[in-house]
Amino acid sequence: MGTTKDDKPEPITYRASGVDIDAGNALVHAIKPLVKATRRSGADADLGGFGGLFDLKAAGFRDPILVAANDGVGTKLKIAIDSGRHSSIGIDLVAMCVNDLVVQGAEPLFFLDYYATGHLDVAVARDVVAGIAEGCRMAGCALIGGETAEMPGMYHKGDYDLAGFAVGAVERGEILPRADIAIGDVLIGLPSSGVHSNGYSLVRRLAQSENIGWGDAAPWAPETSLGEALLEPTRIYVKPILTAIEATGGASDGAVKGLSHITGGGLSENVPRVLPATVAAAIDLSAIAVPPVFGWLAKAGRLDDAEMLRTFNCGIGMIVIADRARANDVVQALTDAGEAPVVLGEIITPAGQRSDAKGKGETWAVTYEGRLKY
Repeated sequence: MGTTKDDKPEPITYRASGVDIDAGNALVHAIKPLVKATRRSGADADLGGFGGLFDLKAAGFRDPILVAANDGVGTKLKIAIDSGRHSSIGIDLVAMCVNDLVVQGAEPLFFLDYYATGHLDVAVARDVVAGIAEGCRMAGCALIGGETAEMPGMYHKGDYDLAGFAVGAVERGEILPRADIAIGDVLIGLPSSGVHSNGYSLVRRLAQSENIGWGDAAPWAPETSLGEALLEPTRIYVKPILTAIEATGGASDGAVKGLSHITGGGLSENVPRVLPATVAAAIDLSAIAVPPVFGWLAKAGRLDDAEMLRTFNCGIGMIVIADRARANDVVQALTDAGEAPVVLGEIITPAGQRSDAKGKGETWAVTYEGRLKY
């Protein structure tokens, strides 16, 4: 223990314990312009209060139901940390939350983040928050607050963790999925940007088994490093989907009946979650333009289609269930909104009686034709 000039023990301060309040204040100052850039109707308070405020009336809602979602980015975060690339992982964090909101017909309104680390590196944290702010702008929601926790002894040097929390709103009577999803309705897929933010424990294991480092060339894209290629951010589907819903009659009785965000569990386990117990889904795998990264994963892991389809999105990040009579209108609306939709299949009669109306885990509720083309 140190001593002062008159031999009295030096105080053991918070800084001496590993927590730098000044660094936290510097981070708040650095991110204020980023947060301000995400303001939208209903959210105009400055960062720094004890809680974030949002005015639903100012946002234009009449009789809203609030919808909340929280998530992280899994072990994709470890690749960002190990490769020193922090600028896009915040987009993933927002995407994982707001894509879950929009499948219920909700417009994302605001977002809060939680950033925890053993020692606060202001430059790294600012890069992460910059990505979060960019994701919020892409989704049309406001970043109204968050928490930065410096916890010495909890994390290894250089490590940090992320969690996100989003709230959206949907008018009463316009919640998706609708109960009238029926035999013959059409499944429309929206392309993913790659692996998105699920399955990275397996991805990291396969990279290790193939003896490829994050700085090495990606086997499927040799002009790009493996780390950079795998950190391609999760796509945010909010704006094109909300635009398409509005353009095709709204959610209550329009052409869009349901949506499924393809996350952990892949197509096999996420599509059944939005289907009534009386139907199943048939998907033509040959219609999917599979990104090359999945071919590498399948080869490196010796994985068959069934395993790939219940682990990864395999090229489809969101599925839209459209009324069979107006499916072409939905395809056109999505195209006009900047998407590249592809018709994947249709709703069919199930092979048997499903026990769970949500169908989570009942992979037989999705049947496949053809094979994935790598």
